Amino acid sequence: MENITPDPKILNDLVKTKMPFGKHKGILLCDLPVYYLEWLKNKGFPPGKMGMLLSSVYEIKINGLGNIFYLVKAANQKQV
Repeated sequence: MENITPDPKILNDLVKTKMPFGKHKGILLCDLPVYYLEWLKNKGFPPGKMGMLLSSVYEIKINGLGNIFYLVKAANQKQV
């Protein structure tokens, strides 16, 4: 089995970037509810980096790995 390591820059972006549009505008991407991410997935994630970030949050949450966001947030707070 291949050992896959998440990209720390992407994880940092997920806990620092706010939703730029829609019903949840201004909410951190990592805090978006799963039902909204599922709705976006069915509509089609936007192109570019924002779509990649939203897709990443969706995959992390539906696979039960949402706690990683708390760890990344905590690590960022220690650096400040």
